[in-house]
Order: sequence, then structure tokens, then C-alpha cells
Amino acid sequence: MAIVVVGGNTRNIGKTSVVAALIRRLPEFRWTAFKITQYGHGFCTADGRPCACQTADACVAVNPERDPATGTDTSRFLQAGAERVFWVRTRIGRLADAMPRIHAEIAAAPNAILESNSVLDFLQPDLCLTVLDPAASDFKDSARRFLSRADAILCSGSSHTATAAAVRDPALDPAVRSKPRFAVAPPHWLPDSLVDFVRVRLAAPAIRSS
Repeated sequence: MAIVVVGGNTRNIGKTSVVAALIRRLPEFRWTAFKITQYGHGFCTADGRPCACQTADACVAVNPERDPATGTDTSRFLQAGAERVFWVRTRIGRLADAMPRIHAEIAAAPNAILESNSVLDFLQPDLCLTVLDPAASDFKDSARRFLSRADAILCSGSSHTATAAAVRDPALDPAVRSKPRFAVAPPHWLPDSLVDFVRVRLAAPAIRSS
């Protein structure tokens, strides 16, 4: 099996769209998908509005998504073709409490894809993709901390402008300059070159034999 993590340096730069596109373009992997939301900082990590993600027990919740028609991020994963989808919600700093359930669901999956930065504290994925908007001012600490672990950088925006800006940004260099880079943008999000890159990386012998 393979584990893929998709993170990003800020909100609303296409992380969910990239995950949904990967699920849609690589259906042979029979994905179990996870959307991880941490709350407690005054705004929603999903949409930036006042947070409605707090769980009933104010600690952690891992809920399966069953309706592909609601328009939520997790329903988009189902609509894209994921076999199972889970929305994980934890208070900031309590993601460890959800990890036993996440590990159990991953163990039962053919392959898993997770939208999160902080889950890298607890997982060693087979492939880590980071979506960057070089112009964003609110660069997440978790994204900066794990940038060196990215296997590829997905530059959100125009292929030439965004990629060049990412390479020039002194805050990202040298962590970015030596990594494969791909431009991602609506409506399709994934260039064929990125799909091929992911497929080849996940077909590596060490992953196939795991």
C-alpha cells in the first residue's frame, strides 16, 4: 500500500482540489481519503470563516463521509471516487489523540491520501506533496517546518510566475530549489506530468511490496 500526504502553506490555495484530482486521475489506487482539520485558533482551516469545526466532545472526532452531494471537502473526495472518506477534527495540539483511529483506517485501506501538514509529525508517507502560493503572507508554521520533507512542490498559480517566485523566495530556498516543481491551477489542477510523477513514485518496488 501507499500513503500520500498533501499539505500547503496557507488556506484556499487548492489542497482539497489537488487531493480530489489525484483521486479522480488515479482510480486504480482505490483511495481512502482523510481531511484533517485542527480548530482553536479563531477561524476555520477549511474556509477561513469563524470556526464551526469544534467537536461535540471538544477534543477529537473521526467521522466517515457518506454523502457525495453536500459540497463539503470530504464529499468532494467521495464524488471524485474515493472508496472511503473521513473528516478528522481535533483541537490544536491534539492530533495525536486521533492517530490510533487514523492508523487503523489506513491499515484497512488499499492506499491512503491525507490532506494535512501536521500529520507528518506522526506518519512517514511514501509521497509528500506541498502546495505553495509564493505570494501568500500567512505561511503556516507547520508547512514551513515540513517543507524539506516534500517530494515535490506544487506551485499554485501561473506556471512561470508562481514557479519562479517560489524559487526566488529566500524563505523557501534551499528547501525548494532542488525539488521537482509543478504548476497547479483550476480547472484541472493536475498536469499530466504530475500525474505521471505520482504514478511512477507509487509504483516503486518498496511500496508495491509493502
